[in-house]
Amino acid sequence: MKTIREVAREFDVTARTLRYYEEIGLLTPARTETNQRQYNKKEIAKLKLITRGKRYNFSLEEIKEMVLLFDIDRTGKKQLTRTIEYGENKIKVIDARILELQEIKAEIAALAELFEERIRDIEKEEDNS
Repeated sequence: MKTIREVAREFDVTARTLRYYEEIGLLTPARTETNQRQYNKKEIAKLKLITRGKRYNFSLEEIKEMVLLFDIDRTGKKQLTRTIEYGENKIKVIDARILELQEIKAEIAALAELFEERIRDIEKEEDNS
């Protein structure tokens, strides 16, 4: 069992973030007699999924659905199926963004070439003056 301070440090989040995850139902840490939060292995595993989901830019609602599906289906099949669906959708968004960035890169490169050509023309005019 780990305290909120230990878990916050381990995952590089604030205690406030952990309390928020608890408030929205993502985490359910145990409580001591003095009402201090205690995080067991299951809660740590959930937090690993949450941080991975955030890293992959999933919304908290998507993360919550994926995390809580394991409680509904202990085999993990539903959780894995839904995670694959979300992942496939995320890949489509990433692919579209990559294409957009490649187009922007090509436009910037074309403009840079055009501007370099203009600079050469200006320099030729200066040399002829």
